[in-house]
Amino acid sequence: MNILLDKFKEVLFAVLPITVIVLILNFTLTPLETSVLIRFLLGAVLIIFGLSVFLFGVDLGINPIGALMGSTLAKSNKILVVSVAGLVLGFFISVAEPDLHILAGQVDSVTSGLISSVSIVTIVSVGIGIMLSFGLVRIVYNIPLYKVLTIVYALIFLLALFTSAEFLAISFDASGATTGAMTVPFILSLSLGISALKKDSKASEKDSFGLVGIVSTGAIIAVMVMSVFSETKSLTGNLEHHVAESTRIISPFLQKMPAIAKEVFLALLPLVLIFLVFQKISFKLQKKAVRRVVKGFIYTFIGLISFLTGVNAGFMEVGSVVGHDLATKSQPLVVVVGFALGLVTILAEPAVYVLTQQIEEVTSGYVKRKVVVFALSLGVGFAVALAMLKIAVPQIQLWHYLLLGYIISIVLTYFTPKLFVGIAFDSGGVASGPMTATFILAFAQGAAEAIEGAHVLIDGFGVIAMVALTPLIALQTLGLIFKIKSVKGGIKVGGEQP
Repeated sequence: MNILLDKFKEVLFAVLPITVIVLILNFTLTPLETSVLIRFLLGAVLIIFGLSVFLFGVDLGINPIGALMGSTLAKSNKILVVSVAGLVLGFFISVAEPDLHILAGQVDSVTSGLISSVSIVTIVSVGIGIMLSFGLVRIVYNIPLYKVLTIVYALIFLLALFTSAEFLAISFDASGATTGAMTVPFILSLSLGISALKKDSKASEKDSFGLVGIVSTGAIIAVMVMSVFSETKSLTGNLEHHVAESTRIISPFLQKMPAIAKEVFLALLPLVLIFLVFQKISFKLQKKAVRRVVKGFIYTFIGLISFLTGVNAGFMEVGSVVGHDLATKSQPLVVVVGFALGLVTILAEPAVYVLTQQIEEVTSGYVKRKVVVFALSLGVGFAVALAMLKIAVPQIQLWHYLLLGYIISIVLTYFTPKLFVGIAFDSGGVASGPMTATFILAFAQGAAEAIEGAHVLIDGFGVIAMVALTPLIALQTLGLIFKIKSVKGGIKVGGEQP
C-alpha cells in the first residue's frame, strides 16, 4: 500500500499543475461549458487513479519480466536468440504502450480514419522490435553508441527527403510516444540484463544506457517508410468532432470503456503468454513470485483502462478546446501558455526524478539533480513554446527545428563523455511522458485548427518530437560541462577518464 501511495503522489503532482492551469484559464481567458469542465475533472480523476495503478502494476509485473528476460538472454549467450527475442519483445511491449495508443487515436481522429490507429500501432511496433533487436546486438558486439546514432540519424534524414510533411511530424511524435511508462522500464531492465554478457564492467556500465535511444528511432523509420510506400500522398484533417458541444457527462465514459477494455486486453495478452511460456521452460519461479507477477498484470490492466478512458472521454477534449479558444483570442498567448505547460509538465514528471537521481549517483553527486531538473524544465518549456510558435507562424517548418537540433545532438556525441550520451538519448522518452502525449498534444492541435494557414496534421503534431529532442542537447551539454570541470580536478566520469 505504501508503494501504491507513492505512485499516487507522483501521478497527482504530474496531473495537478495542468489541471490548475486549465481552471485558471476557465475563469479568465477561455471559459468552458460546465459539462465540458466536469468531464475534464472526471477525466483527471480517472487519469490519476489509472496511472497510479498502472505504474504500480508495471513495477509489480512488467519490470520483473524484463529483468528475467534480460538475464535469460544473457545466459543463452547466442546472438540469434538475442536478436529474435528482441524483435518479439520489442513488438509486443510497444503494442502495450499507452502513449502510443493515445497518439495513434489522435492520428485516426484528425484523418477521419484514413490513417487508422491499428496501422500506426502495428507499423511503429514493428520498427521498435527491429531496432530493439539491433540495439541488443550492438551491446553484445560492443559497437560504440555514438557511431550507431550517427548512422541511424543519417538514414532518418535521408528518408525525410522522401517523407511528406504530414508523416514527418507523426514519425517524430511516434518516437517520443513509444518510449513511455510501459516501454522504458522494460527496455532498461532488458538492457541491464544483456549488458551482463560483458566481462568488462566499465563497458557494461556504459552499454546499460542508450538502448531506449536506439529503439525510439525505430518508430521514426517505420512511419517514414510507411509514408514512402503509402498511396495516400496528401492528407487532410480537422478537429470538428473534438470541439463539438455535448451536455452529457457520464455517458461518454461509459461508451468508451468497453472498447478500451477490449483493446487493453488484446495488447497485454501477448506479454502474459510470453511470461507463461518462459515460466514453463526457463524462469521456474516459485508460486508466490508468479502470483506477484499475475497481480501486476491485473493492476496494469485495470490502470490502463481507467487511464485511457479518462484521456479519451474528458481530458484531451479540453486540451483541444483551450488551444482552439486561446489561438482565436491571441496567438502570442498560445506561445506563453505553451511555455508554462512545458515548464510544469517536466517539473512534475515522475520519471524525471528517477533519471536525475541516476545522474547524481553516476557523477558521485558532482552534478546535482536540481541543476538537471532546472535545465530540463526550462528546455522543455522552450520546446513547447517553439512548437506553438511554429503553429502561429506557418512559414516555420518542423524540420527546421529537428534538423538543427539533431545535428547539434549528434555532434555533441563525439565530445560528451560516452556515459552521458547514453543517458541523454534514453532521457527523450522520460521527458515526453503521459501529460505531453495527452493534454499538450491536444492543445497544439486545437491551436492549429484555429489559426489561419496552419494545418492540423502538419502543425498540430510535432510537439512530442520537440519535447523528446530537448533532453538530448540539455543533458549532453551538462555532460560536456562536467567533463571540462572534471579535467581540472582529475575526476573520472562514470569510470571514464574525460
